[in-house]
Amino acid sequence: MTSLQRALQKDERGRRVSDSSAGPLFSGNVDEDDAASGIIYVLRSRSDHLTVKEHREVLHKIGVTGGSVEKRIANATHDATFLLADVEIVATYELFNINRTKIEKLIHKFFDAARLEIEIRDRFGNPVVPREWFLIPLFAIDEAVEKIKDGSITDYEYDPSSAKLTML
Repeated sequence: MTSLQRALQKDERGRRVSDSSAGPLFSGNVDEDDAASGIIYVLRSRSDHLTVKEHREVLHKIGVTGGSVEKRIANATHDATFLLADVEIVATYELFNINRTKIEKLIHKFFDAARLEIEIRDRFGNPVVPREWFLIPLFAIDEAVEKIKDGSITDYEYDPSSAKLTML
């Protein structure tokens, strides 16, 4: 750490970030210089699988894409990630100036306690365990996205027993 501090002081172009607020990750207000970086999407499966049918209203796939969500789900019936069934788009949130992979990992880790544990057979008969499906009501996903936007997500955890975000 000391070496880094010394190097920063020697380099006249070296900078320190002292303001922990780096601004909104994605908001309704888009500035001219903001770069669109993707979309968080929330899907609901139309699968006939017994577990899916039983929990359809709270079973959601949460993912992030750099392209159109419609293109991403175009072949859902042939993709084990989508439980080999059609899906409907339940919600989308546009991202700006953010790394898609990191935000997806953050969301999946945040909701890990509610991850659906299901094994299905792909179209070749091979067992597949989809990892992006969660037993979470939509309002909790909306709330988590708001907490990510305002930077307070690290102060919360998802409690699957109450289906709510709770403060740490």
